[in-house]
Amino acid sequence: MQGSAHPTFDPLAGLRTAAAAREAAGLRRYLVPRAAGEATLDLASNDYLGLSGDARLAEAAAEAARVWGTGATGSRLVTGTTALHAELEAELAGFTSAAAALVFSSGYLANLAVVTALTGALSGDGVLIVSDERNHASLVDACRLARRPGVRVLVTSHGDVAAVAAALAAREERAAIVVTDAVFSVSGDLAPVAALHTAARRHGALLVVDEAHSFGVLGEGGRGACHDAGIAAAPDLVRTVTLSKSLAGQGGAVLAAAEVTQTLMDTGRGFIFDTGLAPPSAGGALAALRVLRADPGLPCRARQAAARLAAAAAELGLTVTAPAAAVTAVVLGDPRDALAAQRGCAEYGVRVGCFRPPSVPAGEACLRLTGRATLTEKDISVASRALAVARDRCHHCRNTAQAGRNTP
Repeated sequence: MQGSAHPTFDPLAGLRTAAAAREAAGLRRYLVPRAAGEATLDLASNDYLGLSGDARLAEAAAEAARVWGTGATGSRLVTGTTALHAELEAELAGFTSAAAALVFSSGYLANLAVVTALTGALSGDGVLIVSDERNHASLVDACRLARRPGVRVLVTSHGDVAAVAAALAAREERAAIVVTDAVFSVSGDLAPVAALHTAARRHGALLVVDEAHSFGVLGEGGRGACHDAGIAAAPDLVRTVTLSKSLAGQGGAVLAAAEVTQTLMDTGRGFIFDTGLAPPSAGGALAALRVLRADPGLPCRARQAAARLAAAAAELGLTVTAPAAAVTAVVLGDPRDALAAQRGCAEYGVRVGCFRPPSVPAGEACLRLTGRATLTEKDISVASRALAVARDRCHHCRNTAQAGRNTP
C-alpha cells in the first residue's frame, strides 16, 4: 500500500540522533539572550563603530516610528516605500559614489536578490558565476539558488585572481558574474577587489562585491573597500552593504548602476515579495550614516582596535589572522577547543564569537574578535587577560582528552 513502506520510522527520533552527533562533535548551537545593561565586554558583535547605543540613532528611529509607524506595512512596490526610504537610498548612493541604491530588509536578502535576478535576466545568453571558496553563506546560497539551465557556478580558490581570469577566459557562456566578499567575515582578510575588477572588465563580466564587513570601516570616511580601490563609480561593479553592522541597525542595500537596480525592482524576488524595511530601521540607518559623515575618524579607530586585539592575541602565542578591517580570528582548530575558549572568555566577562563548521571549514574552528571604534586601552587589557584564560582552557581541554585516551 502506498505510504506504508516505512511505517516505523520516527522522524523526531532521527532529528534527536543527529543533534546528539552534533553535540559530541562540538557543533550544537544555542541561543544565549543578552541582558539589558550587562557589564560584559563585547568583542563578538558587528557594531564596528560603536553606534548601537547612540542616542542620536535611537531618537531618529523613534521619530520614524512616530511619523511612519513601526512597520513598512507592505512590500517596497506596494506600500513599503516611504519618503524616508528614498532619502536613505539617495544618501547611500551619494556617500558611496554609486549611481543608484536600493534598500532591502537584510543584507542576506540583498545578496540573494542580486545574484539570482542578474543571472535570471542574463540566462538567455548563458551565464557563468565565479565564486570565491570563502564567500559568505549568503553568496553561497545565492549561487545555489541561481542554478538553472544555462547557468553554471564555478568555485575558485580563495583570493585567486588568476583562477578567476582563467575561468572567465575559458567560458563558453556569453555572460559572466564574479562574486566575492570584500572583507571575509571570519578571517578578516581583504579580497583583491581592484585586480578582480580588472579581470572581470577584461572578460566582459560583472563584479559583485559584498561590502558587509568593509562598509563603514575601510576607504575614505568608511566608504568601503571598492571606494578605497578607486572602482566605486564603475558601471560594471555591483556592491551590497548591510545596515546592521557599521550603521548599527537592520537591513541591507544594493549600490549599482540604474540598470541593475531596475532589474532588481522588476525581477528580484527578494525585493518584490518581501515586506519593506521597517521605517524605524531606515531612520536609524540614515542617522548613523550622518554620524559617520560627521566623524570620518570612526573607521580608523575601529581598525586600530582590531589591530590591537590581534597583537594581544599574538603576544599570547595564539594563532591569529591579520585584520584588514575590524575582524580578526584566533584559530584553534577543534570545535571543542573553540567552545572551551569561548566559555573561558565569558567567565572572565568577555563575549567573543565562536565559529565552527559549517561557518568555517573543518579544522579551522576559531574565536572571532571584532574591533570597535569605542574600545579603550583598558578594554584591550581585559581582552588580553581573558584570552590568556581561554588559551589555558584549551590546553586543559586537550590534556583532559589525552588523559582520557591514555586511561586503560
